[in-house]
Amino acid sequence: MFGYRVPAPDQAMLISGGRRGQGGAPFRVVTGHGKFVLPVFRKVRFLTLAMCEAEVEERCVSRQGITLTVRSVIAFKVGNDTESIVNAGQRFLSDQEQMAVLTGRIFAGHLRSIIGSMTVEEIITERQKLATEVLDTSKAEMAKIGLIVDSLQIQSIDDGDTGYIDAMSAPHKAAIQRQAQIAQAQASQASAEAEQEAARNQAEYARQTAVVQARYTAEVDRAQAEAAQAGPLAEAHAQREVLAARTELAQRAADLRQQQLVAEIVKPAEAEAERIRVVALAEAERMKIQAEAAASHGRVALDRMLIDQLPQIVKEAASGLSGANVNVLNGADGLGEIAAGLVGQGLTILDAVRRNMGTPGPKDEPMPKRQGGADDGAVEVR
Repeated sequence: MFGYRVPAPDQAMLISGGRRGQGGAPFRVVTGHGKFVLPVFRKVRFLTLAMCEAEVEERCVSRQGITLTVRSVIAFKVGNDTESIVNAGQRFLSDQEQMAVLTGRIFAGHLRSIIGSMTVEEIITERQKLATEVLDTSKAEMAKIGLIVDSLQIQSIDDGDTGYIDAMSAPHKAAIQRQAQIAQAQASQASAEAEQEAARNQAEYARQTAVVQARYTAEVDRAQAEAAQAGPLAEAHAQREVLAARTELAQRAADLRQQQLVAEIVKPAEAEAERIRVVALAEAERMKIQAEAAASHGRVALDRMLIDQLPQIVKEAASGLSGANVNVLNGADGLGEIAAGLVGQGLTILDAVRRNMGTPGPKDEPMPKRQGGADDGAVEVR
């Protein structure tokens, strides 16, 4: 749009003409936004706020009087506040490259002053301390011209042909060289030891490999031998199993035949023997029974015969008394006793006959012999 101006992000827009800026500044400062500017009546200029650098190479003398050439780099810029922009604009707006030149000169002066108060050893060993002191001493002076320093780096320190720095570093160089030689020797020794260890490891590995190969070869040979023997061994094992099966089958057949023989011959023979024994026992029992029956029948027949003959025996005994002189002393009782005596004698004769024949007779008690008397009808036979 006509008359509207906008500064870049790293620029400050300075508008002169019209009313003054902040704090009585001869221009107004605009950053970060645009603004309408009346042509002809207002004038616009831009001041860079970007980072700038200045290189400083200065010959300085140390506290020991040794001349040193110091090279450094300074990083600086215009401050972001309005006061710094106004101060820098009033000094460098027409020639902004002069900011680097002036900054280098300011830092060269402070650098010579500070190095003059330090020894070479301090300068060499404490570069950061040197840079910090230079920044601190130049900060107020830089602020007056609207600049701020972000960093100061000491790049190099050279003593020319004096050789002071080389002499100062000689012990360190010697120590370093000695350490380097020691380190080299140690490295060589370690390398040799490593090579020897590697050789031993290789030899051990070769030995283990040979042992493993020998074991593998032995296992392969053993496996091949076992494989070669596997066929005959399997055949022999199969034959043993066949023989065992046949033996078992023969044993079972023999047991079966034995059972068959027992069932066909022994059992029938035992049954027949048992039958014969039973028949014999039965026959013996029958004959015993028949004999007992026959004996019993004979006794019965004999007894019956004797009984049938008993009257004849008594008659014969009585006939023997017919010629005897019998005196009956007690009348009728005496005659009865005589008859009873005859009968008793017949029974005695019957028992004697039975005993002679081996046939037991009835266990009759013998009749008591009666004694004759006057009162009980005694009979006297003469």
